[in-house]
Amino acid sequence: MLPVLEAVPNFSAGRDPALLKELVRAAEGAGTEVLDASADADHNRSVLTLVGTPGEIEEAAVRLASLAVEAIDLRAQEGVHPRVGALDVFPVVPLSGVTEADATALARRIGRRFVEELSLPVFFYALASDPPGRGLGELRKGGFEALTRGEARRPDLVPREGPGRGGIHPSAGVSCVGARPLLLAWNVDVEGIDIAGLREVARGLRETDGGHEGLRALGLELERQGRMQLSMNLEDVRRRAPFEVFRALERTIEDRGGRIVRTEVIGMVPDELVLAAAADRLLLDDPRSDRLLAGRILSHAGERALRAAMEVVRAAEGEEEALPARLREALRELKLVCAGARNDTGESPSSRGGSP
Repeated sequence: MLPVLEAVPNFSAGRDPALLKELVRAAEGAGTEVLDASADADHNRSVLTLVGTPGEIEEAAVRLASLAVEAIDLRAQEGVHPRVGALDVFPVVPLSGVTEADATALARRIGRRFVEELSLPVFFYALASDPPGRGLGELRKGGFEALTRGEARRPDLVPREGPGRGGIHPSAGVSCVGARPLLLAWNVDVEGIDIAGLREVARGLRETDGGHEGLRALGLELERQGRMQLSMNLEDVRRRAPFEVFRALERTIEDRGGRIVRTEVIGMVPDELVLAAAADRLLLDDPRSDRLLAGRILSHAGERALRAAMEVVRAAEGEEEALPARLREALRELKLVCAGARNDTGESPSSRGGSP
């Protein structure tokens, strides 16, 4: 199967539309597909969602980090979102044809290139840290300013390499590079509750204070936009029940006399959230994922495309050396896709029916 990973780089700049366009162009120039790009002025943060092969993701990471170091100066940057770096976070997520171990190795390779090629120090986190499991919260406590003052929480949290005091890049700080499962990043806007009450709600929900497993939550006041917001991350969303978290939040907000007025998902919307929400709000009968029309159409189209790909591979057997380099590379990718499909189903090409 063709190896595909997701990367979700977070940048400490959300007030410059021109920079966001440059970041998208840099990622696309490395061969990745940008599925989503968003920015927020109060958070002063931009987020891209990329997909691609390991080589494409690695190249995109270096290009994006280089652009961030050049364009973002944390000494003149402020926002409500915690941050320690210009390219604050670069997580690598395995999607298909790769393992978590592969993603971890890629994240560590990316981190080494940041240090060696850009003099940008790195904290490894999640699966890529040693030992695995280091969280962003402990790395970003006190922000860029605490790092520049040398206020490290533990000696192992100080980057061992890089320019500047304590190994911190003087303007770009430190990049947190990690590997992790899929994560849901979402913000919920609330009315009828002040910031103190919203922060109490956040404390009651997040895992570190005895709430939902895998949930991180902050109560924020977005002064520029006149909004009160609960900003949340739910880790390993495929193992969680994100709509149950939403319902718990909704009940708590209503008990305090407030109401939810808007939900924003950063990046792509996971099926686990949407299907459960539809089943609850619409009282759907038999809300199985295999009854979703878009998914079934995609599956049907994929089966047809796979049969065509197998036919091309069979027709090109023995002729690879005569093909131009770009076609040889495309043929290798087709072979990976076909081999992965056969392994997934345990079927031979002919057993699928139609052309091989």
